[in-house]
Amino acid sequence: MKTPKIHIADTGLACALLRVDAPGLMADRSLLGRLLETFVFHELRRQASWHDDLLSFYHYRDRDGAEVDIVIERGTMDVAGVEVKASGTVTGTDFRGLRKLKETVGSSRFRGGVVLYDGEASVRFGDGLYAVPIRMLWENP
Repeated sequence: MKTPKIHIADTGLACALLRVDAPGLMADRSLLGRLLETFVFHELRRQASWHDDLLSFYHYRDRDGAEVDIVIERGTMDVAGVEVKASGTVTGTDFRGLRKLKETVGSSRFRGGVVLYDGEASVRFGDGLYAVPIRMLWENP
C-alpha cells in the first residue's frame, strides 16, 4: 500500500515548535532520525521539481511492518525507494523494507533502492541496492 506521510517543510521551525536544540537532538536519536527524514524528503522534492518527468512521492508500509521512508514513482512504471538513517553505519537489515518494496512492485518496475546515511562510503548491498552518504545529495560523485 502506498500512503502519503506528513512532513513539516521547515525542520528548523519544527525544532522551534518542539523546543529542541542541537544538543537535544543529539540526545534524542529517534527525533533526529524523523527530522532528518523530513529534511531529505523535502530536498528530494526540490530536486524532483527540476526533472522533466512527473515524480510522485509516497511512504510504503506492508502488513508485516516493512517500511520504506520515501517511495518515488515516475509515471506508472518506475519505482525507487529511499531509506534515511541517522547513523554512521549501515547493515543488511537496513534494506529489509527496500527488498519488500522490490518484491511487491516487481523487478521490472523497481529501479533501485538506497539507504542514505551519515557515513563516508558508497557501498553496494545487492542488486540495485546501495548505501550512500547523505551528503551525496549535494555533492558531485
